[in-house]
Amino acid sequence: MVQELSCRDLAEQLDQKKPIILLDVREDWEVEICMIGDSLHIPLSELPGRRAELPDDKPIAIICHHGVRSRHAGIFLEEYGFKDVFNVTGGIDVWALEIAPDMTRYD
Repeated sequence: MVQELSCRDLAEQLDQKKPIILLDVREDWEVEICMIGDSLHIPLSELPGRRAELPDDKPIAIICHHGVRSRHAGIFLEEYGFKDVFNVTGGIDVWALEIAPDMTRYD
């Protein structure tokens, strides 16, 4: 079962430079509006063909707009043997509200 990770906990891990991969599964046009730092962008529709780009020895925090696509991505990755997979609760919309209030939000 995909574990949940709050935006605040993710921000803390990123601030502390903990070894975590932030996987953004939103579409290209969404990433053009806003993104978090050095996240790895692989749209959900491309994930099956690009999963080899992900390390299997580091935790992966998956983010989308609200948390639905990232949950699906997490389930997919777990089915392929990835162990430390986290869904970022509330997605980038909650990130913008709680962590980065200057970040552009969208519907």
